[in-house]
Amino acid sequence: MELEKIHNVYFIGIGGIGMSALARYFTFIGKNVAGYDKTPTHLTDELKAEGISIHFDDKVELIGLPFLDKENTLVVVTPAVPKNHLQWNYFLQNGFEVKKRAEVLGIITKGTFCFAVAGTHGKTTTSSILGHILHQSGVDVTAFLGGIVEGYNTNLIGSGKTVTVAEADEFDRSFLHLHPDIACITSMDADHLDIYGDTASIEASFREFADKVEDKKQLFVVDGLPLNGVTVGVGKGQFSAQNIRIDNGWYVFDVATPDDTITDIRFGLPGHHNLTNATLALAMAKTYGLEGDAIKAALESFQGVRRRFSYQIKEKELVYIDDYAHHPTEIDAVYQAVSELYPDEKVLAVFQPHLFSRTRDFAEGFAKSLGKFENIVLLDIYPAREQPIEGITSQWLLDMIENPSKKLVSKEHLLPLLKGSDATVFITIGAGDIGEMVPEIKAVLNEKF
Repeated sequence: MELEKIHNVYFIGIGGIGMSALARYFTFIGKNVAGYDKTPTHLTDELKAEGISIHFDDKVELIGLPFLDKENTLVVVTPAVPKNHLQWNYFLQNGFEVKKRAEVLGIITKGTFCFAVAGTHGKTTTSSILGHILHQSGVDVTAFLGGIVEGYNTNLIGSGKTVTVAEADEFDRSFLHLHPDIACITSMDADHLDIYGDTASIEASFREFADKVEDKKQLFVVDGLPLNGVTVGVGKGQFSAQNIRIDNGWYVFDVATPDDTITDIRFGLPGHHNLTNATLALAMAKTYGLEGDAIKAALESFQGVRRRFSYQIKEKELVYIDDYAHHPTEIDAVYQAVSELYPDEKVLAVFQPHLFSRTRDFAEGFAKSLGKFENIVLLDIYPAREQPIEGITSQWLLDMIENPSKKLVSKEHLLPLLKGSDATVFITIGAGDIGEMVPEIKAVLNEKF
């Protein structure tokens, strides 16, 4: 497929965070872009405001005339779309060029110097930090990201043609479509067991991805992972974050590299997992050839990623943090950061489980991670692409949590509960539509205090 010959790009599932980055890219380079999604969200509102036509009914007649020209139209589909989707089947049955998002990303990045960031956790933050470092340092880069980067207010950084940054998503083995020159792997925990079946299959897929990087001096792995690459870590590894201090809410630390030590780096994202993410981005940028001072300045100016330990309210008497965490390891990272920053405050955490299969597969881990919080509230499971599984409910998960201060509420009753709480630190956690409630929750808490 030659992208130069494509005039129209139609997205099925355009509101997905990875799909929307591609939609923005194709709009930027002058293609005619439109698409479908199941429901309106803040992200689809942003895309429509940028001039992209979007509808929310699965009807063939809504596709639009320009996109019915199969000679000039590329159709991009997300794996989350059901097989009986009417528009998808129309395009397939009529001989259109239909590609998965990962395939299209692979085509775009193949002719560039490609940085790829893989891992079951941390890839959005790490790739966003890296994209910011490269962009701030004047590199001709485009970064395709899985989150909205604060300060840019988009999931697409830059407009370069020679260098790309891509999240290498393990879901559906999507990352095997990429052609990385420099890559990192942040983690290899069990996840997406509905796709892979077992942990061994996930690890085999990550090893296959790692083998795509020919020069192992340009593959960076978190220290402790069973992979052959340059090791990175906090207090360990060939690139090591050391001498860590906290100064007025900032991490201040040094990074020992194989060649030198970069001292007194200031970084504003909390949690040791984010120190690891920052050190991974530093290692890749330095290996690419950027100077330590430029990397250091960019790390200090990085403002974070929406829904990644994202402060909605940060006052002395009230804190509200929103986070995308949807795996026990990610919830542990949120707890570590909150405990470090607010050891003496009353904390209330609200968690919306994501997927019936994930809740089933990691129930014990979820119960243990959530039970660490002083007060925990569960919402019903967000199904996304799945049908219910008998016996797998939020009540079932709640019963496994040993912390006695726990409660299951509906979304309709969440705001009154928060309004009546005497907690001073509030956290919303989950990858479902709880993110859509953030503005309402913020308003209620601000009104309360």
